[in-house]
Amino acid sequence: MSKKSRSKIWFLVHSWLALPIWFFVLIVCITGTLAVVSQEIVWLANPDIRANKPTDNAELLSYDQVIAAIKHAEPQVIVESLSRPDESHFALSVDLSYPDGRSVEVYVNPYTGVIQGISPSFNFKAFTRALHGWWLVPFTNGFSWGWYLVSLLGLPLLVSLITGLVVYKRFWKGFFKPTLRLTHGARIFWGDFHRLSGIWSIWFIAVISITGTWFLIQAILSDNQISISSEPIVPVITRDKVPMSSPGVPAPMIPLDEAINSATQRIPGLEASFISLPSTAYSHLRIGGRGWYPLMFQTAEINPYSGEIAASHQLSDRSALEFVTESMRPLHTGDFGGVWIKLIWFFFGLVLSMMVLSGLLIWSKRTALATLHALKRSARTAPQPALALQNDALEGNQ
Repeated sequence: MSKKSRSKIWFLVHSWLALPIWFFVLIVCITGTLAVVSQEIVWLANPDIRANKPTDNAELLSYDQVIAAIKHAEPQVIVESLSRPDESHFALSVDLSYPDGRSVEVYVNPYTGVIQGISPSFNFKAFTRALHGWWLVPFTNGFSWGWYLVSLLGLPLLVSLITGLVVYKRFWKGFFKPTLRLTHGARIFWGDFHRLSGIWSIWFIAVISITGTWFLIQAILSDNQISISSEPIVPVITRDKVPMSSPGVPAPMIPLDEAINSATQRIPGLEASFISLPSTAYSHLRIGGRGWYPLMFQTAEINPYSGEIAASHQLSDRSALEFVTESMRPLHTGDFGGVWIKLIWFFFGLVLSMMVLSGLLIWSKRTALATLHALKRSARTAPQPALALQNDALEGNQ
């Protein structure tokens, strides 16, 4: 076998060994696409998560009214936190603790305060996000190697976008004269589809690759105990500042509606979407939500007895770097503008998955044909057994 033929064989072996990487990229794209709408899929499958109105003119309960309804149904329960999803058709998520030590997350109807069901500890939403984000590899000491493996794909995806734009000369013409030939065979069709979908997905691929690369940087920073956050550390309430209703019994906290009003006065435009109640008599009440900038949350730490705001973390407190880094996750998941933004992310996620699949098909067929041609060449150049025996006999007679 010639040196050129041996090099060709090694190249083909190298190409076939890349096949698992292609499938890995495809699975990451598919699971990420499903993760975008995983909450909506759970809503379709589980009636407990739906916020059904008892009447057409029913109004949302306040947080105080929700807690009162829960306490009326289960007097011994302790409410730890409440979360109101962005979409109004979802039930509230409430974390509860029971006297026997159980802690569960329940779905509560925001119009009636009725507990509609218990959220499983690992549902479809958690499964798809864990499978996509870190391949279900447990976090034992810092970020798991699965997280690194997935987020590392952001770099080749970004390079693929850049090189694709360089290779595809005058790519912008595809916006005005899209080409998708349906009757010229599978190879021509998939090639056209790959180029056309790539052109229309330039912005999405850029967003996913850049934010994915940030997740890699985030893991490296975290595992090396490097923080860029400006969020203040709020000290606990001192013992002498805790009012007592009777000896050894702390005074009741102020109504949540009053605390929310204090938070919105400090942070104009704040829409309180999650509340963490004090875990001890010395802890603060934490209220947070989005404001005018939908990609970031703002929070306020409030004294539960006086309503005084101990600390807040507003948009104006963030550095320019934090504005960029804290926007990465919602930009990657599409979880910042309701169901319509999610549907846009889902659609382009499908397009990206089909791009990877089309690239896989084109690459596989090309590699398979090259392997077949190499095997045929090897068969033609190999000596025939009968001819070899005849040559040996002639040499013996001589």
